[in-house]
Amino acid sequence: MTGFPERTDVRGSNLLSGFVRVLDALDRVLVSACALATIAAGLVLTYSIAVRYVLHSSTDWQDEMAVFLLVGATFLSAPYVQSMRGHIAIEAIEGFLPESIERMREIVSDIICFLFCAFFTWQSWLLLLEAIDDGRVTDSAWAPPLWIPYSLMTAGMSLLTLRLVMQLGQAFGGKRSARK
Repeated sequence: MTGFPERTDVRGSNLLSGFVRVLDALDRVLVSACALATIAAGLVLTYSIAVRYVLHSSTDWQDEMAVFLLVGATFLSAPYVQSMRGHIAIEAIEGFLPESIERMREIVSDIICFLFCAFFTWQSWLLLLEAIDDGRVTDSAWAPPLWIPYSLMTAGMSLLTLRLVMQLGQAFGGKRSARK
């Protein structure tokens, strides 16, 4: 990756613009870590294949390790993707709509996404706390604790929901996020 584009136009509130800048910086760090996690998952799976078929040795931790890495990469990169408005876009009609209708479509989309993500975040927190309280582990012989992937999911969803709140705050404050 050579760099990250600027994403936000925050000419309004100093508190909101400062908070968005902090989220943007955190997103940059997380998306870089997610790229490394995705590469690591590929290396772990490649190792698993080599050990299984070349050395004829069983593997029991590699698949779960790869899943944990990919869960983390998926959920922790979601706020960055949302900041770029890369996850939900109807670009085919975007250019045809008048700006006021396009802005309304974007706000309605953000509200629906916020409601879904807020519910998902709440459920993720409940799942994480339950896994910690009960000491839950996976069903494999390796048996890593389930709080690990649940914490990655919870952190990613919490940050995604926070990003949507910031975007809605900007939209209702008359500010629009910059596009890719």
